[in-house]
Amino acid sequence: MTPEAFLARRARKLRLVIFDCDGVLVDSEGIANVVTARWISQLGWPVTAHDCDHLFLGMSLDDMMPMIETRVGAIPAGWRAAMMDDFLLSLGREVIAIEGAVAALDAITAIGLPWRIASNSSHAEMDVKFARIGIAERAQGRIHSFQDVPRGKPAPDLFLATALAEGVDPAACLVIEDSANGARAARAAGMDCLGYAPLGHDIGLLAEGAVPFRSMYDLPALLSAAQRIPT
Repeated sequence: MTPEAFLARRARKLRLVIFDCDGVLVDSEGIANVVTARWISQLGWPVTAHDCDHLFLGMSLDDMMPMIETRVGAIPAGWRAAMMDDFLLSLGREVIAIEGAVAALDAITAIGLPWRIASNSSHAEMDVKFARIGIAERAQGRIHSFQDVPRGKPAPDLFLATALAEGVDPAACLVIEDSANGARAARAAGMDCLGYAPLGHDIGLLAEGAVPFRSMYDLPALLSAAQRIPT
């Protein structure tokens, strides 16, 4: 199914777009994988950045910790904080926006469609990322972290809390995700999901009911058409 056909069959007018952060708005996952691989390898579990992309895509550090502990045993005091400090420094130096993402946010704002961000990243991480790519002011008051809810993705809690903050029904929301975990959370929340897949169809996204699209530059036109669906 094409994104156009997927959105055209919606029964409810679109009232809120919920963006994931990493891999959707900011190109931070490569940085995260390099830092994570370095710090996990120091614990005695030799992993590469590619391994981390496969193992941990879409997961919060809270979700990752039990997996790491299963392989390496007890983690030294201060390890987690030191890794996060390293990650934040790397983000502040290196992170860039996903191509077309900032333009998409501005275009969606221009057509009067509300948007929010819901991520398995911490608030501290998102503050650094959004400052670096120049959207901190635009994102203010729209940011939701796994830290704000009992359970992060793939549970629906984060997306449901985001819809509640905007005062809209979940069925009137559309999620923009790039991971199977995020798409699973959207499905559990009763929300449609477009899957950002710049390299083509993603089996993990498709398996969770997300419909792939390839370019952020295409998103404003897709959402503008969806917003015109009668209430």
